[in-house]
Amino acid sequence: MTRDDDDDALHAFVEGRRTALFRSAYLLCGDRDEADDLVQTTLVKVVVGGRRHIRLDNIEAYARKTLVNTFIASRRRFWRREHAHGELPDYAGTPAFDPDTGLLVRAALDRLSPRQRAVVVLRYWEDLSVSATAEALGMRENTVKSHTARGLAALRAEVRGELV
Repeated sequence: MTRDDDDDALHAFVEGRRTALFRSAYLLCGDRDEADDLVQTTLVKVVVGGRRHIRLDNIEAYARKTLVNTFIASRRRFWRREHAHGELPDYAGTPAFDPDTGLLVRAALDRLSPRQRAVVVLRYWEDLSVSATAEALGMRENTVKSHTARGLAALRAEVRGELV
Protein backbone atom coordinates (compact mmCIF):
# COMPACT_ATOMS: atom_id res chain seq x y z
CA MET A 1 0.00 0.00 0.00
CA THR A 2 1.41 3.38 -0.98
CA ARG A 3 1.27 6.62 0.92
CA ASP A 4 -1.42 7.93 -1.47
CA ASP A 5 -3.53 4.84 -0.74
CA ASP A 6 -3.13 5.47 3.00
CA ASP A 7 -4.16 9.11 2.56
CA ASP A 8 -7.18 8.04 0.49
CA ALA A 9 -8.17 5.54 3.17
CA LEU A 10 -7.86 8.19 5.88
CA HIS A 11 -9.89 10.67 3.83
CA ALA A 12 -12.62 8.07 3.21
CA PHE A 13 -12.68 7.20 6.91
CA VAL A 14 -13.03 10.86 7.94
CA GLU A 15 -15.86 11.41 5.44
CA GLY A 16 -17.68 8.22 6.33
CA ARG A 17 -17.39 8.20 10.13
CA ARG A 18 -17.56 11.87 11.10
CA THR A 19 -21.29 11.75 11.87
CA ALA A 20 -21.06 8.57 13.96
CA LEU A 21 -18.13 10.00 15.91
CA PHE A 22 -20.10 13.20 16.47
CA ARG A 23 -23.05 11.26 17.91
CA SER A 24 -20.80 9.45 20.35
CA ALA A 25 -19.00 12.67 21.25
CA TYR A 26 -22.32 14.42 21.87
CA LEU A 27 -23.39 11.65 24.25
CA LEU A 28 -20.06 11.89 26.04
CA CYS A 29 -20.07 15.65 26.58
CA GLY A 30 -23.70 16.71 26.12
CA ASP A 31 -22.91 19.89 24.20
CA ARG A 32 -22.94 20.29 20.40
CA ASP A 33 -20.07 22.75 20.21
CA GLU A 34 -17.90 20.77 22.57
CA ALA A 35 -18.75 17.55 20.70
CA ASP A 36 -17.78 19.19 17.41
CA ASP A 37 -14.46 20.31 18.91
CA LEU A 38 -13.91 16.83 20.32
CA VAL A 39 -14.51 15.22 16.92
CA GLN A 40 -12.21 17.71 15.18
CA THR A 41 -9.43 17.07 17.70
CA THR A 42 -9.94 13.33 17.41
CA LEU A 43 -9.85 13.35 13.61
CA VAL A 44 -6.68 15.45 13.59
CA LYS A 45 -5.06 12.94 15.93
CA VAL A 46 -6.25 10.03 13.79
CA VAL A 47 -4.92 11.58 10.57
CA VAL A 48 -1.59 12.51 12.17
CA GLY A 49 -1.37 9.07 13.78
CA GLY A 50 -2.26 7.40 10.50
CA ARG A 51 0.46 9.29 8.66
CA ARG A 52 3.04 8.79 11.40
CA HIS A 53 2.51 5.05 11.58
CA ILE A 54 3.05 3.04 8.46
CA ARG A 55 -0.39 1.46 8.73
CA LEU A 56 -3.19 1.37 11.26
CA ASP A 57 -4.67 -2.11 11.51
CA ASN A 58 -8.06 -0.97 12.79
CA ILE A 59 -8.62 2.72 12.18
CA GLU A 60 -12.16 2.53 13.60
CA ALA A 61 -10.96 1.24 16.98
CA TYR A 62 -8.09 3.74 16.98
CA ALA A 63 -10.51 6.62 16.34
CA ARG A 64 -12.96 5.46 19.01
CA LYS A 65 -10.18 5.07 21.60
CA THR A 66 -8.75 8.47 20.64
CA LEU A 67 -12.20 10.07 20.99
CA VAL A 68 -12.74 8.63 24.48
CA ASN A 69 -9.21 9.38 25.67
CA THR A 70 -9.43 12.96 24.38
CA PHE A 71 -12.76 13.39 26.17
CA ILE A 72 -11.41 12.02 29.46
CA ALA A 73 -8.30 14.20 29.19
CA SER A 74 -10.47 17.29 28.59
CA ARG A 75 -12.37 16.62 31.82
CA ARG A 76 -9.15 16.79 33.82
CA ARG A 77 -8.60 20.43 32.94
CA PHE A 78 -9.26 23.00 35.64
CA TRP A 79 -11.53 25.22 33.57
CA ARG A 80 -13.95 22.32 33.01
CA ARG A 81 -15.13 22.49 36.62
CA GLU A 82 -17.46 25.41 35.97
CA HIS A 83 -20.72 24.82 34.12
CA ALA A 84 -22.80 27.51 32.47
CA HIS A 85 -26.55 27.05 32.60
CA GLY A 86 -29.03 28.77 30.34
CA GLU A 87 -32.65 28.55 29.41
CA LEU A 88 -33.85 25.54 27.44
CA PRO A 89 -34.98 26.37 23.90
CA ASP A 90 -38.65 26.23 22.95
CA TYR A 91 -39.63 23.65 20.37
CA ALA A 92 -41.42 24.81 17.22
CA GLY A 93 -43.40 21.59 16.81
CA THR A 94 -43.98 18.26 18.41
CA PRO A 95 -40.82 16.22 18.01
CA ALA A 96 -40.96 12.49 17.18
CA PHE A 97 -39.29 11.72 20.50
CA ASP A 98 -39.84 12.88 24.04
CA PRO A 99 -37.36 15.76 24.47
CA ASP A 100 -37.82 15.82 28.24
CA THR A 101 -36.67 12.22 28.55
CA GLY A 102 -33.69 12.90 26.29
CA LEU A 103 -32.71 15.91 28.37
CA LEU A 104 -33.16 13.93 31.56
CA VAL A 105 -30.96 11.07 30.33
CA ARG A 106 -28.26 13.45 29.03
CA ALA A 107 -28.27 15.33 32.34
CA ALA A 108 -27.95 12.04 34.21
CA LEU A 109 -25.10 11.00 31.89
CA ASP A 110 -23.39 14.30 32.62
CA ARG A 111 -23.37 13.50 36.34
CA LEU A 112 -21.45 10.24 35.81
CA SER A 113 -17.68 10.24 36.06
CA PRO A 114 -15.94 10.55 32.66
CA ARG A 115 -14.81 6.92 32.69
CA GLN A 116 -18.25 5.61 33.66
CA ARG A 117 -19.82 7.76 30.95
CA ALA A 118 -17.31 6.48 28.40
CA VAL A 119 -18.05 2.87 29.34
CA VAL A 120 -21.83 3.36 29.20
CA VAL A 121 -21.66 5.15 25.84
CA LEU A 122 -19.36 2.55 24.29
CA ARG A 123 -21.36 -0.39 25.65
CA TYR A 124 -24.89 0.83 24.98
CA TRP A 125 -24.62 3.47 22.26
CA GLU A 126 -21.73 2.06 20.24
CA ASP A 127 -22.95 -1.49 21.10
CA LEU A 128 -19.45 -2.76 21.89
CA SER A 129 -18.85 -5.94 23.83
CA VAL A 130 -17.19 -5.92 27.23
CA SER A 131 -13.90 -7.06 25.72
CA ALA A 132 -14.01 -4.48 22.89
CA THR A 133 -14.80 -1.72 25.40
CA ALA A 134 -11.95 -2.86 27.64
CA GLU A 135 -9.58 -2.80 24.68
CA ALA A 136 -10.78 0.63 23.52
CA LEU A 137 -10.32 2.14 26.97
CA GLY A 138 -7.19 0.23 27.94
CA MET A 139 -8.70 -1.31 31.04
CA ARG A 140 -9.49 -4.82 32.28
CA GLU A 141 -12.83 -6.43 31.50
CA ASN A 142 -13.74 -6.58 35.19
CA THR A 143 -13.17 -2.84 35.45
CA VAL A 144 -15.49 -2.29 32.46
CA LYS A 145 -18.13 -4.48 34.12
CA SER A 146 -17.92 -2.61 37.43
CA HIS A 147 -18.01 0.82 35.71
CA THR A 148 -21.03 -0.37 33.70
CA ALA A 149 -22.88 -1.63 36.76
CA ARG A 150 -22.17 1.49 38.81
CA GLY A 151 -22.93 3.82 35.90
CA LEU A 152 -26.26 2.13 35.13
CA ALA A 153 -27.21 2.11 38.82
CA ALA A 154 -26.49 5.83 39.02
CA LEU A 155 -28.48 6.50 35.84
CA ARG A 156 -31.43 4.48 37.13
CA ALA A 157 -31.37 6.33 40.45
CA GLU A 158 -31.30 9.70 38.69
CA VAL A 159 -34.03 8.89 36.19
CA ARG A 160 -36.31 6.79 38.38
CA GLY A 161 -37.65 9.70 40.42
CA GLU A 162 -38.26 11.89 37.38
CA LEU A 163 -40.07 9.39 35.14
CA VAL A 164 -42.56 8.11 37.72
